[in-house]
Amino acid sequence: MKVLLTFDVEVWCNSWATLEQDFPSSFDRYVYGRTTKGDFALPKTLEVLDRNGLKGVFFVEPLFAARFGIEPLATIVELIREAGQEVQLHLHPEWTDEARVPLLPNVTHKRQHLSYYSGEEQAALIAHGIRLLVEAGAPAPVAFRSGSFACNDDTFTAVAANGLRFDSSVNAALGVSTPASSLDPAAGHCEPFDFNGLGMYPMTLLRDGFGRLRHAQIGACGASELMTALDVACEGTWPAFVLLSHNFELMIPDKLAPDPIVVKRFERLCRHLDDNRASMPTTGFAQLPPLSAPRGLPLPAVGRLPTALRYFEQALRRLH
Repeated sequence: MKVLLTFDVEVWCNSWATLEQDFPSSFDRYVYGRTTKGDFALPKTLEVLDRNGLKGVFFVEPLFAARFGIEPLATIVELIREAGQEVQLHLHPEWTDEARVPLLPNVTHKRQHLSYYSGEEQAALIAHGIRLLVEAGAPAPVAFRSGSFACNDDTFTAVAANGLRFDSSVNAALGVSTPASSLDPAAGHCEPFDFNGLGMYPMTLLRDGFGRLRHAQIGACGASELMTALDVACEGTWPAFVLLSHNFELMIPDKLAPDPIVVKRFERLCRHLDDNRASMPTTGFAQLPPLSAPRGLPLPAVGRLPTALRYFEQALRRLH
């Protein structure tokens, strides 16, 4: 079973009204995550991956560079590439109306989701994203993930029209990412599948100990839940398992401090993947084999104990 350990890399400011004032400190927090205990954003994530010999996929959001220039984006790309990891394209169109040079004609207000744009507009924004990533020193991307997993049929057409071969925008746990009726229902919108020649790798979902759907995100699931789901999926001969994290996920929200519970969770997960690399190797999109037809496999389910442990962790995290 191939494991895609993916990270959405984004930079956000405190307010759209104070971008110029906020950007330097926001960039420092989101990219480096400097704390009194070390750097816990990209540097820590990359260090843990390297220590365990794992391959990560970093979906980098580049549209902020249309406001603040290529140099900050190049810094992100360099950090990831120097660590030997893969850079792919992520897009949050909230930055569209903030560009110094308009990315689209007549954009005067924010449209949060890519699916709120026409197919032609989506294709243009994706093209701008590719251009900015390449200008920042990244190889031409082959895979795409829409911001907030917002997508529709126009998104997939726009992705393919820009020469990208893979899409990882579908997340069936989120209403804004509910797959269109034209997608292959046999995939359960969780298994990889083909959509008009585009290789679709949706977020993997699991059923927790109480039967609830959760996507496999490091900040949202316990280490035991994720490790159990990986083991169950591998035993069930899933072709691929897509995990999610973010560049800032090892930090306590709104604080310049690491989140010790999530850091430990990430380290445990990475050790598990290292220990089981023969049966569940981590990979990038560039190394993926051809897609097989989806088989309608049941979602991996975990027992109540791993979920109860997550509830306990969540209670501890509220004390920080």
